[in-house]
Amino acid sequence: MSGTSGDAWVEGPDGARYWGRFGAAGLLITSPEREVLLQHRVEWSHFGGTWGIPGGARHEHESAVDAAVREAGEEAGVPAGLVEVRFTSVLDLGYWSYTTVVATARRRFDPVIADPESLELRWTPIEAVAELPLHPRFAEAWPGLASQL
Repeated sequence: MSGTSGDAWVEGPDGARYWGRFGAAGLLITSPEREVLLQHRVEWSHFGGTWGIPGGARHEHESAVDAAVREAGEEAGVPAGLVEVRFTSVLDLGYWSYTTVVATARRRFDPVIADPESLELRWTPIEAVAELPLHPRFAEAWPGLASQL
C-alpha cells in the first residue's frame, strides 16, 4: 500500500457520501473483442445491485492509475501486466474526485471474483452495456466514455 489507506466516506456539502478519503478510481478495461469488464455489485455495497467497473478508494499519495489497477486486481483478478492505459477521465467535485482509467487488455483473461464486493464479473459487448442497470455515476459517464472506445 502506498501511504495511508483512503478507505472511508467523504461527505459533500449536500450530504451526499462518496467512498475514498483521497478520491477514488476505477478501471474501464476493454478486451481485444471489444468487450468491457463489468462488475455486478453486491447488495450491501453503495448502489448495490447495479453494474459498474472494478475500483475503489485511492490511498494517500497513490496515483489514480495505480489505484485503479490495484483495485481491479483485488476485486476482479485483473492481471496488471496485461493493462495498457489509454486515457483517464476525471469527475472532480472539488472536495472529492473519481478517475476512470480507460485501458485495453493485451489479451482477454478470465476475471476472478477475488473479494466479497462482487456478485458477478462479466465481459460485456460495448453495445450491450447501456442495457444493464448501471451504477448511477457510471450511467452518467458511459455515453461519453463509450464514444471514445
